[in-house]
Amino acid sequence: MPLSKSTLLSKSTVLCACAVALSLLLPACEPSQGSTTSGPDRWWPSYGGSLANTRHAELNSIGPSTVHSLKLAWKFNTGAQGQLETSPVVVDGVMYLTTGPDNGVYALDAATGGLKWKYTPKRGQVRYIFDVNRGVAVDNGRVFFMTLDARLIALDARSGERVWESTIGDTRNGLSETAAPLAWGGLVFVGSAGDEYGVRGSYSAYSQKDGKLAWRWWVTSPGWEGTFKNTAAGKPLHRDIAHERATLAKYRDAWKRGGGAVWMTPAISPQESTVFLSTGNPAPAFNGERRPGDNLYTECIVALDARSGKMKWYYQETPHDVWDYDASSPPVLVDALDRAGRRVPAVAEAGKTGWLYILDRKTGRPLRISEPFVPQPHVYEPLTAAGVRVQPGDMGGAIGPVAYDPARHATFVAGNVTPEIAQSTAAPPWSAASEDQWEGGTMTEADALHGESQLSSIDVDTGRILWSVREPNPIYGGLLSTNGLVFMGQTGSGTFRAYDSANGKVLWETNPGDEIVANAGAHAQALHLISTIDVAARKFWRRVRRTTDYSSEDIHAPPIAYRMSGREYIAIASDVHARGNRVAGNTVFAFTLP
Repeated sequence: MPLSKSTLLSKSTVLCACAVALSLLLPACEPSQGSTTSGPDRWWPSYGGSLANTRHAELNSIGPSTVHSLKLAWKFNTGAQGQLETSPVVVDGVMYLTTGPDNGVYALDAATGGLKWKYTPKRGQVRYIFDVNRGVAVDNGRVFFMTLDARLIALDARSGERVWESTIGDTRNGLSETAAPLAWGGLVFVGSAGDEYGVRGSYSAYSQKDGKLAWRWWVTSPGWEGTFKNTAAGKPLHRDIAHERATLAKYRDAWKRGGGAVWMTPAISPQESTVFLSTGNPAPAFNGERRPGDNLYTECIVALDARSGKMKWYYQETPHDVWDYDASSPPVLVDALDRAGRRVPAVAEAGKTGWLYILDRKTGRPLRISEPFVPQPHVYEPLTAAGVRVQPGDMGGAIGPVAYDPARHATFVAGNVTPEIAQSTAAPPWSAASEDQWEGGTMTEADALHGESQLSSIDVDTGRILWSVREPNPIYGGLLSTNGLVFMGQTGSGTFRAYDSANGKVLWETNPGDEIVANAGAHAQALHLISTIDVAARKFWRRVRRTTDYSSEDIHAPPIAYRMSGREYIAIASDVHARGNRVAGNTVFAFTLP
């Protein structure tokens, strides 16, 4: 299930925005290191900062002792509206980013934010859960991105001119594309979205040269019933195995619309020529009656040969999932101790279930499963038609990207604390003509706790939680690690913070949405002040009425770091919603030291 449940802003609370004055700008402070290439300039060349997806940057000047001095360097307002989940890529001094509903691609001067070019494709009709786009891949002088209507497009990196485009799949079946591609070895790797419509998940590689399909690996295929496991991470799944076996013949073709979409960007090991991806939930999401068996290879961490697409191994986190616990957070390549105390190449994935899964990279065997990084009182609670309390729930646990500090052997994970009420209902037969989501149930917020989160540091060598801090808002965008700092933006408040990576102490914070009117006239600032007051009022009513209304500055994107001409930058994309006449639009903010 894609990144968040952002709702339309409530207009009713605007009436409350008349009394209290809040400051326009929070004090600025510091970030820290970011490294991806050697030399004086260090870029952020792929979605995860590196092909390993570590989202870690080695910087020299931004650190725990200087982050308090971090100031806004530049901002770029795209003018687009909607949820902004892009993770910018920086290559050769140019920042490339995307917007959601229009699938626009922007090339900016990474030192000034000045626009170099923009490309906006025409978009066809398509069914989708969220009209978002998470970014581009850049390689060999070309920029690769995907569109909601399931196209892969290559642009010239210098001019923004289209070089070629390829159709990935049939959007009439609910297929859409929201992820950032991955580029390596003359290939572009792409996944898909659309579990909620009953797509058949896949992962594919295309030639960078001409866009021709090199290979495609299907997530679901005949034999997907597996071995009928009834436990996961030592917890019972409460499956009726006898009934499932008895209905196998009736639903033998269920794999054809079994879900398992790959809607987050994988990691790749060039040395091993292996792609490590995580797969989505089976379909229908909340009722497993029509899909007996383990539903392989949904809910899995999978290793594929990058040249052929042949599967090397898999590890399934939740067999026959009925809680929508898709493995949404991107895998990250780490080094971890095995059970004999030897340091070995490993891959980790933070689950919606609330565990960090740490696997041997060569075999897929678990090295360990971490302590829970969010509460799990009802992780695999059997679903009923009347409804039961489930936690973490489909919007709980980890959804956005994690960050990994190799020096500390620590993975930083943002987990949402979202108790929910889950109901399982009869799922109708799948129909291509239906515009409705094919889920077989619902999952809704259980109480006012919805929207809190926990930021944790997890030791990959032991699986232990080193520290954890509670935050009052959900986290969907993801994290950035530097030497000594962790950066994270919040949905709901729009707050952007830097934490001490040793203990989780907040060292700096700002609200990027405030920066958009920092130099505006008195009228624009007054309107922004009113909207800020309105945010506080809506937070109050959110608690009282147990709504999921969000603020007018949301962060759904992960931060990045890069260096240019001796200056280090921390950048993040933020939703800045229209409210009255205030300046608004999807905006990228870059911060640096004075």
